Amino acid sequence: MSREEIYKALIEIVTDINPDEDWTQLRLDDPLRGKLESMDFLDVIMELRKRYGVEVPEADYGKLSTLNACVDYLFPKLNK
Repeated sequence: MSREEIYKALIEIVTDINPDEDWTQLRLDDPLRGKLESMDFLDVIMELRKRYGVEVPEADYGKLSTLNACVDYLFPKLNK
């Protein structure tokens, strides 16, 4: 997957999980934790595993703090 495809997939996932938020206005460096509650964040992690088979260990959750950080983290995992 390209970085742009990962970005679009993440926006789709967070929109499905929290449709009341306008995710199209989220900048790449905006913190996700400010917009997602803890359970919603875990739902994102579960959805990544379900859709793409990506395992994100709990120790790595901090590496997913922004959209940009998520793309950086997921890009090598989705392009093996």
